[in-house]
Amino acid sequence: MKSTKRLFKDRVYEQLARMTKAVASPQRLELLELLSQSPRTVENLAREAHLTVANTSRHLQILRAAHLIDAEKEGVFVRYRLTDDTVADFYRALRILAASHLTELDHLARQFFAEPRGLEPVDRKALLARVRKGLATVIDVRPVEEYRAGHIAGAISLPVDELKDRLAELPRDQEIVAYCRGPYCVLAAHAVELLRKHGFQAIRLEDSVADWRAHGLPVAVVPVATVPVATVPPKTVPPKTASRTS
Repeated sequence: MKSTKRLFKDRVYEQLARMTKAVASPQRLELLELLSQSPRTVENLAREAHLTVANTSRHLQILRAAHLIDAEKEGVFVRYRLTDDTVADFYRALRILAASHLTELDHLARQFFAEPRGLEPVDRKALLARVRKGLATVIDVRPVEEYRAGHIAGAISLPVDELKDRLAELPRDQEIVAYCRGPYCVLAAHAVELLRKHGFQAIRLEDSVADWRAHGLPVAVVPVATVPVATVPPKTVPPKTASRTS
């Protein structure tokens, strides 16, 4: 018969395993990444992840059972969100751990983002120096709802789907730095390619907003409103104290 101490340890690890089981799916990891950007409906998540609504709903129920996400009814829709910031931190820590230990992941990233595509990323210190000198403009190429939920302070919202029609809004005498959801998001890479084809000096920032916040750098949110993003003054969120490096 197991001792009381052994039973306790078994039950503790059983609860911890609930988390690993919940995220043991490529699709559910992508859903967590999307929800790390902003709350979303099932329909929106299904579209972004290229899944059926029914399949997306099943994955969300597994994540919800592990208390990684919550849901609330909004009319005929259900909107999902992370239960709290620790879930976003958990996803980011997992991504950093994988990048540090899985050579296959590093190879995939280098193969996709490396030259001659010209999409090697700029690091945050170099970016801050350029912005302070007035040499760079930062653009957030994620969907507007993600920008509203949290963005690098001072960044301009230019969703990648709108970028081609809004090139006139960008200065041609500065470097354009595009960022999206993190180092494995392809939106910024696509934006950089488009900008370079139209004669802009463009580079990719591989940080996500969560990375920016984790390193103690300022993040802003846009209050919920019906007016365009550009006309709403952003509210700066105090940065967290950096505790991890990437």
